[in-house]
Amino acid sequence: MSTSDARRDAQRVLDRCDELATVSALEGGVERVHLSPEHARANEVAARWMAGAGMRTWRDQAGNQWGRLEGNAPGLPALVLGSHLDTVTDAGRYDGVLGVLTAIEVAGRLAPRAAELPFALEVVAFSDEEGTRFSTALMGSSAVAGAWREEWWDRADDAGTTVREAAAAFGLDPARIAEAARRPEDLVGYLELHIEQGPHLEAADRPLGVVTSIAGARRFTGRVVGEARHAGGTPYPKRRDALVGASEVVLAVERLAVERGGIATVGRLQAHPGGVNVVPGLVEFSLDVRAEHDGERDALVEAIAADARRLCTARGLGFELDETHCAAGVYCDADLSASVVAGIAATGDADPLRIWSRAGHDAMAVAAITPVAMVFVRCADGISHAPAESVTPSDVATGLDALEAAVLDVATRRAATHRP
Repeated sequence: MSTSDARRDAQRVLDRCDELATVSALEGGVERVHLSPEHARANEVAARWMAGAGMRTWRDQAGNQWGRLEGNAPGLPALVLGSHLDTVTDAGRYDGVLGVLTAIEVAGRLAPRAAELPFALEVVAFSDEEGTRFSTALMGSSAVAGAWREEWWDRADDAGTTVREAAAAFGLDPARIAEAARRPEDLVGYLELHIEQGPHLEAADRPLGVVTSIAGARRFTGRVVGEARHAGGTPYPKRRDALVGASEVVLAVERLAVERGGIATVGRLQAHPGGVNVVPGLVEFSLDVRAEHDGERDALVEAIAADARRLCTARGLGFELDETHCAAGVYCDADLSASVVAGIAATGDADPLRIWSRAGHDAMAVAAITPVAMVFVRCADGISHAPAESVTPSDVATGLDALEAAVLDVATRRAATHRP
C-alpha cells in the first residue's frame, strides 16, 4: 500500500475515534461505561463500520460487538482482532478504541482477499475492559473466555443499578450469558493493537513495539478506622485521626513500590464524615498493585499490608484490606508474537522494541482460550486515561500496515502447517 493510501486510512481511523468520542463526550474528555446508553450507541456505530468493511455482525450476550469475514471455506476457526470500547471517567479518545477501529480498517483492507485466508477473520469490540461502572474489569472478555462469575450479576454501580438490571435494560438475557463463550477449537488466536500507555516507545523514538507480557493486577478496597470527634475540642493525644493514618499508608505504598520495582497506586481516597471541623473517623481508599511477575506483585501486596497495619496500630487505628479484583499476568504467545514482529518488520523496523505491559488488557482474559499477542502504538508523553491522550496519523498508519502484515504472516504460517 502506498504511503498516501496508508495515511488516508489512518485519518479515517482517527476521524472515527473523534466520532465515537462525541457519542459520550464530557467537557474536555470522554466517558463510556459498560451497559450504558453510550455503550449501546458505540456498539451500533461500530457494527455499521464492520458491515461497511464487508463483515457479518452480531452482539453477544455480554454486550460485546462482533464482526466476521469468512475465509477460504465457511465455518473456519477465526483469527480475532480487536480491543475495547468502554472508557474510564474523563478519558481520552484512543485507549481501546484505536485497537477496535484499526482492526475494522484492516478487515476492510483484507475483505477483497478474504477467500485466500486459511481462517475466518473476526473483529471484536469488548464491552467492559476498564471496570469503571461496576468496579471490576474484563467482564466482556471474561465472558468470551467462559470465565463469567455469577457474583458479578449482583455488583451495583453508584446509583444502585446491578449488572443484572443493566444487562436487561441493554437488551441482554442474563440467563444466556454462557452463549458469549467461545470454544478454543473455533479460534486461531487473538491480536490486539493498543496505545502503549507509557513512555518507552517515545523514549526509544519508535512508532511500534511488541508486547512480551501483560502484568496481572490486584485491586483492593482499603479502610482506615479511627474515631470521629470535634476538631476543636479534641487534644492531639486523644485523636485517632483516620486521614492522617491513611496519608502515612499512601506514602508507604509509593515507597514500597519504588523500592521493590513494582507499581502500586492509590487512586481514590475518601474521608468520613467529611466535616471541616470533624476529626476524620474513617477513610476508604482504593489500591491497585502490579509488577512484571505475579510473585513480585504478591510480595509487594504483602509488604504494603504489613506496613499499613504497623503504621495504623501505632496510631491506635484499625486497618482493613479487601480484594476486589485479581488477574494473573499473561505471557504473549511466541508464534503469534513472531507474526507481530514480522508485521512491524514489514514497516521498516527489523528489530522492534520488546515491552512488558504495565496496563491490563482484554488479551489477559482471552489468553485462557487461545494464543494472544499485542502491538503497541506510541502515544505522546505516555499519557493515557486522560483527555490529553494523543497519537499521530503517521504512527497510526504504520500500525495499520503492521497489523495487516501480521495477519498475512499468520495466514502464511497456518497455510504451511495445515496443508490438505
